[in-house]
Amino acid sequence: MKRLTTVFLWLIALLASANDGVYYVNGNQIVPLKETDIAVTKEVLTITMGDDEFARVDVQYEFTNRGKAKTIDVGFEAQGPYDPGGDSEFSKAGKHPDIFDFTVEMNGVTLPIRNYVMRGTTEEDAADFTPLDLNEWKLPDDDYEGLRNKNTDEFINYSYAYCFKANFKEGKNVVHHTYRYRMSGGVYQHFNIPYWLLPAMRWANHQIDDFTLRLKVDKTAKQFCMTVDDTWMANRWKLISGNGKVRTVDSPWGGGDKYVEFALRNGTYEFHATNFRPKENINIVSTECLGLTDSETFKLGTFYDRGTTLIAPYELQFDDEDGKFFNGTTDGISNKRIIRNLPYAHRGYVFQDAKLKAYFSKIWWYMPDPNWKQDTSDFTKTEWELINNNK
Repeated sequence: MKRLTTVFLWLIALLASANDGVYYVNGNQIVPLKETDIAVTKEVLTITMGDDEFARVDVQYEFTNRGKAKTIDVGFEAQGPYDPGGDSEFSKAGKHPDIFDFTVEMNGVTLPIRNYVMRGTTEEDAADFTPLDLNEWKLPDDDYEGLRNKNTDEFINYSYAYCFKANFKEGKNVVHHTYRYRMSGGVYQHFNIPYWLLPAMRWANHQIDDFTLRLKVDKTAKQFCMTVDDTWMANRWKLISGNGKVRTVDSPWGGGDKYVEFALRNGTYEFHATNFRPKENINIVSTECLGLTDSETFKLGTFYDRGTTLIAPYELQFDDEDGKFFNGTTDGISNKRIIRNLPYAHRGYVFQDAKLKAYFSKIWWYMPDPNWKQDTSDFTKTEWELINNNK
């Protein structure tokens, strides 16, 4: 697991160091600000991916308060962004520039949220939700993505705090929590969705008694992967709606590490566990990152995403001078013909042409759908360019 974690830290470093790489924010669990005897008895976490560059989070918690009714402070930590040259401005008001529609409802009552800036923490450490004095802590003049203490010259990372007072009645309490956050990305990595699970262990039972994770793709198709240990193996995922495939693949970096890879169209995969104690946090990463070290497996069509402009391997065929693709063939088919058929294949078009049928049948994400009516109303501008510029 340490090697798996290192690989994903390397990915974050890669996108952070690249000119076109950004890290916006991680998803996270809500946590008690102080020790408490309240336990997490159930959690249903749904992460939805679309083509709008955002991940949508919907969490249904059930907490058990075995003592008397009480009010406790609960918080959510959102790391500050790394966005060199971008638009993520520092917010003195404590509202993360890349988190939107943050809501908490407890036992049917919408709770007010208090925002401020706090010291950033690592994934495993308990957060210190003490507000920073922004008269003392300032953004430095250089490119350091943190804060500098004007008195001591100390540099720190910072986070944004979302805190609320939770009125726990005796027994069962239900909390519904929602927000959207911008997906990170980088070189050969169209999207990266980090989510911290470990903070949930700070509740009294140090586990989630009944845990469900749902990965949902809305009105599109996505190909993505996660690190794998004995917790997240492919055979523990169940397709509950839409069209999907899941498999375990070897890491291109070797060392015996593996990933679980998903191809999912207009649907949801579900993972369920009892007495759940996560060993690591998770990252949901677009699958083209797995081809970084092995161009031979980066066959034209191996990865495709509707929500982006050209990404490898397609750009390997791209002629910057005239804005079109170079001529060439793959499996006896013109590359331009393959490219202009990608939007159709991505929606499950059943090819009648023998060569195209054979070619796309070898592409793992391809899932034929005889019920698709060839409705092109959801084709993106980029997809129409793929079709019209490669005839």
